[in-house]
Amino acid sequence: MTRTEHTICRACHAQCGLLVEIDDGKPGKIVGDKNNPVYHGYSCIKGRELGSYHSLASRLLTSMKRGPDGDYTPIASDKAIDEIATRVDTLVREHGPRSVAAYIGTHGFNNFPATAFTQAFLDAIGSPMLFTSVTIDQPGKAISTALLGPWLAGLPTVDECDTLMLVGSNPIVSMNGGLGPNPARRLHQMKKRGLRLIVIDPRETDVARHADIHLQGRPGEDPAIMAAMIRVILAEALYDKDFVARETVNLDRLAAAVDPFTPEVAAARAHVPADQIVEAARLFATGTRGGLNCGTGPNMSGHGNLTEYLGKVLLTLGGYWLRAGDQIANPGVLIERPPAIAGTPGPLPAWGFGEKMRVKNLTDTLAGLPTAALADEILLDGTGQVKALFVVGGNPMLAWPDQLKAFEAMKSLELLVCIDPQMSATGRLAHYVIAPKLPFEFSSTTALMEMLASVGSGWGYPKPYAQYTPALIDPPAGSDVMEEWEFFFGLCQRMGRRMSVAPLSILDKEKAAEMATPLDMSRKPTADEVWEMVLKGSPVPFAEVREKARQGHVFERPPLRVAPRPDDWQGRLDLGNDVMMAELDEIAASRPATDGFDFRLISRRLNDVLNSCWHDHEPLLRRWRYNPAFMNPDDMARWELAPGDVIEIESARAAILGVVEAAPDVKAGCISMPHAWGRNPGEEGDPLDGGSNTGRLTSTDQDFDP
Repeated sequence: MTRTEHTICRACHAQCGLLVEIDDGKPGKIVGDKNNPVYHGYSCIKGRELGSYHSLASRLLTSMKRGPDGDYTPIASDKAIDEIATRVDTLVREHGPRSVAAYIGTHGFNNFPATAFTQAFLDAIGSPMLFTSVTIDQPGKAISTALLGPWLAGLPTVDECDTLMLVGSNPIVSMNGGLGPNPARRLHQMKKRGLRLIVIDPRETDVARHADIHLQGRPGEDPAIMAAMIRVILAEALYDKDFVARETVNLDRLAAAVDPFTPEVAAARAHVPADQIVEAARLFATGTRGGLNCGTGPNMSGHGNLTEYLGKVLLTLGGYWLRAGDQIANPGVLIERPPAIAGTPGPLPAWGFGEKMRVKNLTDTLAGLPTAALADEILLDGTGQVKALFVVGGNPMLAWPDQLKAFEAMKSLELLVCIDPQMSATGRLAHYVIAPKLPFEFSSTTALMEMLASVGSGWGYPKPYAQYTPALIDPPAGSDVMEEWEFFFGLCQRMGRRMSVAPLSILDKEKAAEMATPLDMSRKPTADEVWEMVLKGSPVPFAEVREKARQGHVFERPPLRVAPRPDDWQGRLDLGNDVMMAELDEIAASRPATDGFDFRLISRRLNDVLNSCWHDHEPLLRRWRYNPAFMNPDDMARWELAPGDVIEIESARAAILGVVEAAPDVKAGCISMPHAWGRNPGEEGDPLDGGSNTGRLTSTDQDFDP
């Protein structure tokens, strides 16, 4: 018998609303839910194939253990947890809690309980060593917010904006960062009503084709372009003088730092017309309500923190933050938002607190511990050396920078445990691979997407929307799979450790810690009980969301208006942070990088594939079975290359092979390749089958932010 169920896509962070046919306990046809009040029927091929992953031949239906000969054999999950618990106990006893670390990747965040219980496990053993993908692809967002100071009221939704700037962000493909849910539809609607769009990107991306101004700059020169825009805005007095005078400090320091960046200087550095920079500055500064988002590209480039910081400076000069009396479009459903006050507490510590790394004088940051330092923490002998690593929803071997160092690090671990539905590149180096349930086999909510609203313009939901989905099917008969939270609960249970789960619905970490729920370690909680813990204190109780939001629901919340700050409020936004201005001074005193290489490598996404996920699933490979080296045809002609030619791409660190593909949208002098492809060192094969890993070209021994 076939039934149709509402559910949430978990192929990426967008969490679109779907309809799935369930036939005899197995997922069948999947389409976007046209009646969903936020997504309006949108789905992509990754989501429409979500059911197919459940029955792929490569799916692990039982956990695997590596033997002395390197081969893997099935192991019952209970036995695996027993053995892992014994080994963790020994490591903690002999080397201390810091010897055990965890890494949460993209899909770890997609499952809120997985994130919460990973943290709870580390807390239970006393380890501070939690690393995530955030410090690889978006660290500048949290760090720049701290350096400027968070504006508590936040920004208008993109639906409310008449002006928008996207820097290295292509939300039509990435599904996040700048446009909100169903980005192509929303962009079409926004352009119809007159949106003025500025894009800074070395590619003419999907979203850049709709831009009023596209600054197709040289990679790494975003700070120069943005500094020149700020200079124009200040010189022509286009900024919101009342707001800047009332709510900011250090305007003079900012003006001095951007003074060397005339439009002509920035144009020469970035290879864009000077008059286009001036036009973009005037356009952005003269809007009524504006938004700005920096994407993965600039965050993974040099000066990522500075680029994000200058973006927030531009928003501040425009006076685009919500003011007293403004209504907040989404008061929150599953995530508690900051106090609705038109003010800032002022700059916050961005780094220099918490756990200190043993390398490069790095510390904890507001974005988390620096993942780029974890391989060194594993390889460096001595007190505090990381001996065990738990990987949750990630694939470090294809996702981390400096793949060669990561490879040595993974091989040197005394215990590597991956929770992964396939034998990933990292899994092939693990001592244990724990087989998890797949999306339709466990319950979920849209809490992650809602949480992302704190990131900036075009993230999260523009209205108080949420959806809940129960588990729709049972795992395959005879399988031995579990949710990530079940694994960590079982691990602590075996080790005699008590767990307390802090709610992720509360963004204030101190408050969340105070609200943590202690677990009864004698009884495994139910899935609903886990969600109650993880969403404790949410603006709308989880039980109400579970009852009302099976299809996706916009909740009627009391109107929330921004309150004025008290007259004696001391906090101000810092337009001239010392560290950021010093970095800008260094750029002004330097020439664009001339390191002897003819090209700059830039990142991109392929629409059919998310990172390293399911590269063996044929429908996702309908366009590409590898990550092409996209090049401008003029560069191809200069180097006498044709589509399909295999080239060697060399950096100061290493070399990989790339398969050339013509792409007029790529700026001359650039090679654009998707990340998270390829294989482990020593396993390289035909680049036409599986591609190459761009992370191998990078080094974590130089050019790192604090």
